[in-house]
Amino acid sequence: MSNNAAKHLFIWGSVLCFVILIVLTVDTMGKLDQRAPEITAEVDEGKKVWHKYDCIGCHTIFGNGSYFAPDMTKVTVRKPTGYLKKFIMNPRAIKPDSAMPVLGLTDKEADNLMAFLDWTSKVDTNGWPPAPILASARMDKTAGAGQVLFYRYDCAACHEIGGMGGVAGPDLTHVGSKHPDMEWHIRHLRSPETVVPDSAMPSFDHLTDQELKEIAEYMITLK
Repeated sequence: MSNNAAKHLFIWGSVLCFVILIVLTVDTMGKLDQRAPEITAEVDEGKKVWHKYDCIGCHTIFGNGSYFAPDMTKVTVRKPTGYLKKFIMNPRAIKPDSAMPVLGLTDKEADNLMAFLDWTSKVDTNGWPPAPILASARMDKTAGAGQVLFYRYDCAACHEIGGMGGVAGPDLTHVGSKHPDMEWHIRHLRSPETVVPDSAMPSFDHLTDQELKEIAEYMITLK
């Protein structure tokens, strides 16, 4: 091959590679836009709060950060924002042995941080981090309707039964002995703060009467 031919091959090869790079970049950016919801002013301010209080020093988000505390990438999928806000404002009021300090956020900062965490939770991350498998580990084919609903609505993310589940809320292993009244459980599910003052538990009043009854029936079997 002559020097002139080699020169032309190099030039046109470089042009082709550049064009391919541009096409792939445009295609990727278009897909990224579809994978993430709109960034609002509250989300932007919430990100500033995230960095201001160095949350990434303990938590992980989108694979970046530390592993001293839970991954926050999909946190509002696992827990309601109302609960999270109360926890962030005063962790030990929710979980007395919490290692998380009281950061001193203002109410507005907490709301903005919730907006940011809700935004991160809605970003399509191709199934990462993996969903918890507590339900499949706990249930079997003979599980009652209330037990099925308990895991369907992710109650195990906060509550422990028989050594399995979360620790943010009370251990329910023997809750049926402590509260044997089914109506108590229904009221508690429908409006937690009317039964337990200052409860951090979210309301489940969106459930049907039948679903509430079935979960309550399951609770009173836990003795």
